[in-house]
Amino acid sequence: MKVHTIKLREVHKPASNGGASFCSVLWDQQAHHLITASSSDSAISIHDPLLPSQAPKVLRHHRDGVTALAISPNSTCLASGSVDHSVKLYKFPSGEFETNITRFTLPIRTLAFNKSGTMLAAAGDDEGIKLINTIDGTIARVLKAHKGSVTGLAFDPNGEYLASMDSTGTVIYWELHSGTTLHVLRSIAPNTGSDCSIMNVLSWSPDGEMLAVPGLRNDVVMYDRDTAEKLFSLRGDHLQPVCFLSWSPNGKYMATSSLDKQVLIWDVEKKLDIDRQKFSERVSSMAWKPIGNALAIIDTVGKYGIWESVIPSSMKLPTEGILSSHSKNNNGLIFFDEEEEEEQVGLSGSLSDLGEDSFGESGPPTKKRSRKQFDVEEFLEEDDALKEISLPPKSKSLKATHSVLNEGHDTIKEIARRTTLSDRPKMQVAFQSGSTPTQPGKRRFLCYNMIGSITTIEHEGYSHIEIDFHDTGRGPRIPSMTDHFGFTMASLNENGSVLANPCKGEKSLSTLMYRPFYTWANNSEWSMRFEGEEVKAVALGSGWVAAVTSLNFIRIFTEGGLQRYVISLDGPVVTASGFGDQLAIVNHASDCLPSDDQVLEFRVFNISNSTQPLKGRLPLSPGSQLTWFGFSEEGVLSFYDSKGVLRGFTSQFGGSWIPLFSPSKANKLDESYWVVGMNSSNLFCVICKKPDIFPQVMPKPILSIINFSCPLASSDLGAETLENEFMLNAIRLSQIQDQMEDLSRTGLDASSLDDDAFTIEAAQDKCILRLIASCCNSDKLVRATELVKLLSLDKSVRGAIKLVTALKLPNLAERFNTILEERLLEQKGEKDAILLNPKSNSCKEGNTLINKASAAPITSSASPQLSAPLFKKKASIDIAIVDKNCRDKMDTSKVKNIGEVMNIKLEVAEKVGNAAVEGNVKPQRPLNSFSRLKDEPEKEKSIVGEENKPKRPSNPFLKSTVK
Repeated sequence: MKVHTIKLREVHKPASNGGASFCSVLWDQQAHHLITASSSDSAISIHDPLLPSQAPKVLRHHRDGVTALAISPNSTCLASGSVDHSVKLYKFPSGEFETNITRFTLPIRTLAFNKSGTMLAAAGDDEGIKLINTIDGTIARVLKAHKGSVTGLAFDPNGEYLASMDSTGTVIYWELHSGTTLHVLRSIAPNTGSDCSIMNVLSWSPDGEMLAVPGLRNDVVMYDRDTAEKLFSLRGDHLQPVCFLSWSPNGKYMATSSLDKQVLIWDVEKKLDIDRQKFSERVSSMAWKPIGNALAIIDTVGKYGIWESVIPSSMKLPTEGILSSHSKNNNGLIFFDEEEEEEQVGLSGSLSDLGEDSFGESGPPTKKRSRKQFDVEEFLEEDDALKEISLPPKSKSLKATHSVLNEGHDTIKEIARRTTLSDRPKMQVAFQSGSTPTQPGKRRFLCYNMIGSITTIEHEGYSHIEIDFHDTGRGPRIPSMTDHFGFTMASLNENGSVLANPCKGEKSLSTLMYRPFYTWANNSEWSMRFEGEEVKAVALGSGWVAAVTSLNFIRIFTEGGLQRYVISLDGPVVTASGFGDQLAIVNHASDCLPSDDQVLEFRVFNISNSTQPLKGRLPLSPGSQLTWFGFSEEGVLSFYDSKGVLRGFTSQFGGSWIPLFSPSKANKLDESYWVVGMNSSNLFCVICKKPDIFPQVMPKPILSIINFSCPLASSDLGAETLENEFMLNAIRLSQIQDQMEDLSRTGLDASSLDDDAFTIEAAQDKCILRLIASCCNSDKLVRATELVKLLSLDKSVRGAIKLVTALKLPNLAERFNTILEERLLEQKGEKDAILLNPKSNSCKEGNTLINKASAAPITSSASPQLSAPLFKKKASIDIAIVDKNCRDKMDTSKVKNIGEVMNIKLEVAEKVGNAAVEGNVKPQRPLNSFSRLKDEPEKEKSIVGEENKPKRPSNPFLKSTVK
């Protein structure tokens, strides 16, 4: 990084005790003058930046150090506050003293003018903030709520709010009209204590949409204008808290100084520091040059300088794109020439007319003059657009001025109406997940998913499309295609690809094309043309193709091109995705909220059954947009938003979205994630270095695998990794349970899911045991008791008892023993209840028992029970009481599924006097094969497996059928 050399000049003497002083620096509006002051010097210096060697003009009216400076928006009035408790006003740039506008009982710390210059806010070590009318010098209101010294004041550029901050780090939003507090944000900034050389400052962005405040993590935090919610933060290489910040004139950049003696320059939109400078002393104040590319700085020993060419020439300059520029006489305190004062007084009251003693001997201004001023100000406040219209600099009469304003009133109202409509939050446009924007001369992705990619590049009026698979052995080699339609969206699965384009001109029609990869017939490719509508999103599934159009139609076709369904949506589409029989659509449910939140709705269609099993609102993060929407490899509906939160749908709690990943603790500040897909435990994405938010086709993107991380709170246990693993295991178990229930309803084999569930249960038990150990070490015994009830295996509970016994917690071990006994007694009661049922050889009773066995273990997917083993209850069902003749007549698939459900470990406690029952029910047989133990004659009827070691439980009641 380029090293800058900034020459600093001594302008104010350092503190006599050798300590640090709070020094201030300001530019005037035209950047003709630079004003400096120091809390250890009673003088105010006005410098000519073009002639730095020339001695500055010095104002000596305070009896003690100057702690605060403020200049009116039109640079005609300068205000200063001091340790001597007074606030003084001066003409500018002449520096002529005007008046002592107010006094406090304690030192002043901060001053601020509003945008029109008609009000000055002053505060300090006193408990109140004074709002002073600069027209007649009266105190309009005193605001009291802070508990410490008020060190920062900032008027909202739109004239509605005042933000204030004190030395304890508390920020208050005030409503100017009523003088009430809107929001109180306590202890969000560093506590500066009694150090008067450090001022907690805050500043509104030039557009008034954000309030910048120094944060507690050596950063700057942005808060929303209306809701005071945290938007984002600027965090970089500051090693100590930020002590001053300053926005560039256009709001694109920010300069921050820190106690670590560094100054960083930020690109606010990209949240990146683009330059920095190290100084020998701490920089206490900074000011961007209103005209040009420079930053004025002053340190705590009274040395000031100008950092030229702060922003590189390759970037947008800090003064480009300013929304509104103010002429010299536009709104605010205007000091007129003596011969014009009488004519101009009705437009803007002049402090020069008040005189130095106006608040004492000579009395207030005339009522007539105040009334005229109020009429114009009230008219100006009727519409925000009027604030952007410069008042005539020279008018011969107040009547003529009113005539000019009235003539333009309707025009201004129309401008304001159009501005309001243009500023309204816009609804998100339709997009295709896995696609990238068009870049002239560069290849882009039409589709990029877990299977492969479809890319295109425009060349001499047509495009060249290529389809590639990530696994070259997984799919066929697809020849490239010359695209004469200009396709802009695509979808890809194992069977084929679909492409579509919007309308291009009045005569062009939107086209949909499907290309199958495997076909037994020639000419299997087909296309559709749409008249009066255009395709907005496409999706593929098993045997179907879907396109959502601008008329809010969902058009569903078969793989052969048969038009099967046309369904109407109740809002504009955002995106679509397919998986198997399921088609998921996202559409707008209404216009955006004033908070810029999108109101989106999702719905899932089952194409083969012609049903709509799911429908609801999409819970995006506040202020975010949808960036990826699709299914995981297991078929879990998921989405990713622009705030970096990944959510997956679950049937828990009646159907809810669970946050599976949040990048706040995972990614670096200079990285963003471009999502490709996901599976049960990982997010697959391409990591992009900011400011890039999507990858380039060449070089080929590197797919990164990132583990899920739930957005958990910072626990007092200090075991966030274990808690995250515990949460994700529970979610995965719930998903497997849902899948097994779906397979059971359709009569399909679920043995593979049974194995997966057992593996996750075992991993969950290990995680819970580690959490119990952490709870014991942190003296969280109640939480440990809650955790032991969630263990799935009895063996794990015994392990927990051994663990707490080794940790010398006898009371907790006794509680764990009680929990184990209650569990074993409950299991024995279930077994006895089945044994007491009379044995029947009738096929009717056997089938009834099997039906009960099939239905009993299935719990509601909306509220899964994680406090007990997921499959242990299923193991207690007796299918052996059905005799051989009845079994021959039974449905084989049902018996096989029940045999799979039995495949889990069950131990019966010795305390209840039952023999150990262990076995292994093979998934492909309705009954277990078993043998007797010859060395235990007293247990001749006990059934054991081939190996005498813990296994999944078999049916403990098969011994009743052994003769």
